[in-house]
Amino acid sequence: MNAVVVAVVVVLVLAIVFVATTATRRDRVAAMRGVREARRRDRGNPLEADGTATGREVERAAVLERRAGTAVAVPAAAPPPAPRAPLDDEALGVTRRQFFNRSIVAMFGLGLGGFGAATLGFLWPSLSGGFGSKIRVGKLDDILGQIAATREPVYVAEARSWIAPYPQEALDKARDIYTGGVLDGMEQGVVALYQKCVHLGCRVPWCTSSQWFECPCHGSQYNRVGERKAGPAPRGLDRFGVSVDGGVVVVDTAQVIQGPPIGTNTTGQEQEGPHCA
Repeated sequence: MNAVVVAVVVVLVLAIVFVATTATRRDRVAAMRGVREARRRDRGNPLEADGTATGREVERAAVLERRAGTAVAVPAAAPPPAPRAPLDDEALGVTRRQFFNRSIVAMFGLGLGGFGAATLGFLWPSLSGGFGSKIRVGKLDDILGQIAATREPVYVAEARSWIAPYPQEALDKARDIYTGGVLDGMEQGVVALYQKCVHLGCRVPWCTSSQWFECPCHGSQYNRVGERKAGPAPRGLDRFGVSVDGGVVVVDTAQVIQGPPIGTNTTGQEQEGPHCA
């Protein structure tokens, strides 16, 4: 979790640096454009042209004219300065266009940072428990006792799975079909079945009367150990690896193991009553 927080902070800092750098570059370009425009206009100002009379020269000529009573040649007065054109809005501070541009860049940076943080959080392995990790679901003896008393598998919400009994007399057939953590659990007397139907993903409930798992969505049916019996399901229920640590059943939900193919029936368990679906 600390690594996710650090990643979020780094992404946000990079986004802020990018926005600040872009804004500074835009301001520098606008300022240089304004300086160049001012110099160009000053060069074209008639008051700066050569040969124009200054104010002091005009006053001196007027004094001489009054004293002598004669006309004194006075250099032609310069024409009045042309009105200055309005300054370009791009050179005056932060314009509305700049504001919207920077806002768009900032929002894009924040959105990108949030998306990156969410992606890291989704892909980061779950180390604090919950679905996607190894889950301790209870003592093996207690689970088997509860199953025998209620005649139904134990549902574990945290693992999103059913813990069903596996008969020891069927292990020889199971070894021809199953491997790894699934077979390890069967040898301990249990199997962990993923709650989702392999047809279209509906949650599959347990039917006490038929002693099968029966999907209410499209009628797929599985026996007590999740092997497909009927319906549109393309295989048996998917499952998880199981281990027993100190007498406690541990379900590894980090990997969903594909269910057995159609036709698999290692236990020979058939329907024991009316269907629920």
